[in-house]
Amino acid sequence: MKNNSPWGYHLMLDCSGCNDNIKDKKAIEIFIKDLLNAIKMIPHGKPLIEYLLPGHENQGYSMVQLIHTSNISAHFMELNGTAYFDIFSCKIFNPKYAEKIIKKHFAPKRYKSKFLTRQAPKI
Repeated sequence: MKNNSPWGYHLMLDCSGCNDNIKDKKAIEIFIKDLLNAIKMIPHGKPLIEYLLPGHENQGYSMVQLIHTSNISAHFMELNGTAYFDIFSCKIFNPKYAEKIIKKHFAPKRYKSKFLTRQAPKI
């Protein structure tokens, strides 16, 4: 790694008006496989997909997929149709490919994204 090159790449997407796939564990599993393929990431094990906070306004599935170069996570809030995604990797990836897959699977009516490069400060 060069002294001035970033260590990692981080895409954050906040989505609203998502379709019912956010309520479907199998649909989330299919999304993860499609995303991994699109951004050329290698999974490390199977994804963890759990239904959290039943009975709370923020109830919904949360998922984490470890990848060889870091992780992908998301939380889906079924009562208001929102979803929040984080893709972090020390391997560069195209954020537009990730956005395209998220739109394909969850059809958000609106979303905002932020793509960051990450690097710890020098000591």
